[in-house]
Amino acid sequence: MIFDDIIQSIAEGESEDTIDLCKQALAQGYSATSILEKGLITGINFIADKYRSEKVNVPEVLMATHSMHAGLSVIEPILTAPAKKGLGKIVLGTVAGDLHDIGLGIVKTMAMSTGAKVIDLGVNVTPKKFASAVRKEKPNILMISALLTTTMSVMKDVIAELEAQGLRSGIKIIVGGAPITDAFAKEIGADYTFEDAFEFYGFLKENLTKLLGSKRIGS
Repeated sequence: MIFDDIIQSIAEGESEDTIDLCKQALAQGYSATSILEKGLITGINFIADKYRSEKVNVPEVLMATHSMHAGLSVIEPILTAPAKKGLGKIVLGTVAGDLHDIGLGIVKTMAMSTGAKVIDLGVNVTPKKFASAVRKEKPNILMISALLTTTMSVMKDVIAELEAQGLRSGIKIIVGGAPITDAFAKEIGADYTFEDAFEFYGFLKENLTKLLGSKRIGS
């Protein structure tokens, strides 16, 4: 099956093969979402499991990640088609002082594939810029990322800024990144955190409607 071939190409870090296979899958009538879930996500999860059990090294993981991103480049234009009205709005970004966007692109694509409208603030985002975006966009969910232990404290500043401006209520805050723990998320007043992008994706697929409640928003 073509999904098995995509998984294999990611495992082997063959970016060009992954691109070709994703194009073939689309041509065969498979949806972009199914390619994302059954091919790309499954492939990178396979490598992540092998890495956790020390069966692959960091360079192999990086090659697999590049291969997955190559596949994403094929399906992203379809996944990021105009958002479906009523399926919510998500603002995301990486905190000030942190220029890392590892995983942010994956999370963004996964969020978009749910049909929600996603506003990406990028990296090095100050608490005031986060607050400004929340005031302007009125999102249902705010996702804050930090990849460094030296910048994770800025997440607390973001939430404090939202509270100071009266913007905290009515919004769910998800924090993520390598150094973030459940205890830290709870300490700073966030609503959720996830171990990785794939855990987040599963949660969002199952709970997006619940997170929106009865509130319907436009695009």
